[in-house]
Amino acid sequence: MSSRHEATAQPSACAPSPIYSRIVGTGSYLPPKRWSNEELVAWLAERGVETSSEWIVERTGIQARHFADPDVTASDLGLVAAQRALEAAGIAASDVDLIICATSTPDMVFPSTACLIQQKLGVHGSAAFDLQAVCSGFVYALTVADAMIRTGAVKRALVIGSEVFSRILDFKDRTTCVLFGDGAGAVVLQASDRPGIVASRLHADGQHANILCTPGTFRGGEVLGDPTLKMDGQAVFKLAVNVLDQVAHEVLGAAGRQADSIDWLVPHQANIRIMQGTARKLKLPNSRVVTTVDQHGNTSAASIPLALDQAIRSGQIQPGQSLLLEGVGGGFTWGAVLIDY
Repeated sequence: MSSRHEATAQPSACAPSPIYSRIVGTGSYLPPKRWSNEELVAWLAERGVETSSEWIVERTGIQARHFADPDVTASDLGLVAAQRALEAAGIAASDVDLIICATSTPDMVFPSTACLIQQKLGVHGSAAFDLQAVCSGFVYALTVADAMIRTGAVKRALVIGSEVFSRILDFKDRTTCVLFGDGAGAVVLQASDRPGIVASRLHADGQHANILCTPGTFRGGEVLGDPTLKMDGQAVFKLAVNVLDQVAHEVLGAAGRQADSIDWLVPHQANIRIMQGTARKLKLPNSRVVTTVDQHGNTSAASIPLALDQAIRSGQIQPGQSLLLEGVGGGFTWGAVLIDY
């Protein structure tokens, strides 16, 4: 597939050249332990929870996922993804001005997972913070980093999505525990005189907070409420397909492009039916949807950068192509980013 987007207008001689941001490196990491549906089903059966691989595949498209060992944290996973992204970019960690980590499963209440990754990278001084928008987190983080680069505040940003969702699953609830996995993905953004991130849009609607949440909290050293994930699957599905279609057209409109200009749709890897439903509304064939949910499950904020890195390293995504990244998650949050890679 070739790039079909229009050339960007050149600035006038008297105006300062605009600053853009471009992705110059990607990386990802999955915990070594892979759980196939059959392995997970057998493990759940020993604990009195009945399900089947066929049931999981039919409803979600998931065939396997990775779970981190008990002593492995989000910062551990994010560190490896970050190192691989930096290596791909040919940039030292000390040259990064900003680290943002999108996560809903931080190592601790504070400091941020981003600060812990910074420490593990052996650097200091750059801004570092976490961003919490659940499965939309990476799209949110990418948009924030792009905005900071465009203002000239930073020149290089490390944007990470890292999750250990296995820590917040209720393994007695077969409707949710089979869906999620652990992993991390990262990109390096760098200031450029030509567009990379073309347009982005972010949204949230807190009135839908109850359909996807982890309602536990801490007080006085005790856990209050339920610290495991709760989801109304049908409500999430219905809302997700509609808002993803709307935000896709919103971003395309902002860029002055049509849906057929998209070479690759890189969606949040939550459910194959949501992903294919979004592609269908955009009139894109499934062959132009980057799909990893079958092998990774839903890795929340890590799912988009994981899929992006895999597609780039495999040669599926090529330089000069147009990518639409979309995320939707608890909050309820959603957003999209249009990228010229």
